[in-house]
Amino acid sequence: MLGFLFRGLTAEPKRGAVLFAALTDRARQPHWYVEGKIPDTLDGRFAVLVTITALTLVRLEADGETGNAASVHLTERFIEVMESEHRELGLGDPTLGKTVRKLVGMLARRTELWRAAVAGRADWSATTRESLFMGQADADALRHCCAALQALWSRLEAMPLSQLEEGQIA
Repeated sequence: MLGFLFRGLTAEPKRGAVLFAALTDRARQPHWYVEGKIPDTLDGRFAVLVTITALTLVRLEADGETGNAASVHLTERFIEVMESEHRELGLGDPTLGKTVRKLVGMLARRTELWRAAVAGRADWSATTRESLFMGQADADALRHCCAALQALWSRLEAMPLSQLEEGQIA
């Protein structure tokens, strides 16, 4: 009955949600935790998700204003999900804001790392080690994850923005 009042709020799904869901699915792929030997823990899963999200943010920035808008929507969705997940883990309001700010800071840091790697100012292997393993990595696991991230970057780089926003990451 009051739909006409809220049409602008409800007419389109949350922006960035489809892309974030696709990135989450990619971060859940078993190869990260089996061949990549990333610990299958909250911290390990977060490291994979935030790394993939950061690499995607770097890709979105390449499309100028339109890409920046998509980047903002993806970041907002990341914040929303992190807040929701941490509420489910039992964090309350006094500490939730501080925790989410810390997680967003981790995303920002990794985005800077991947900007440098993509631009050729940093080594992919070293960036992979820092982004996923916090410095400690088995050589085979590091090679696997580095190759997987380079392959992901190649797909992201070749993909039109509209396809990315629809979460169609092959």
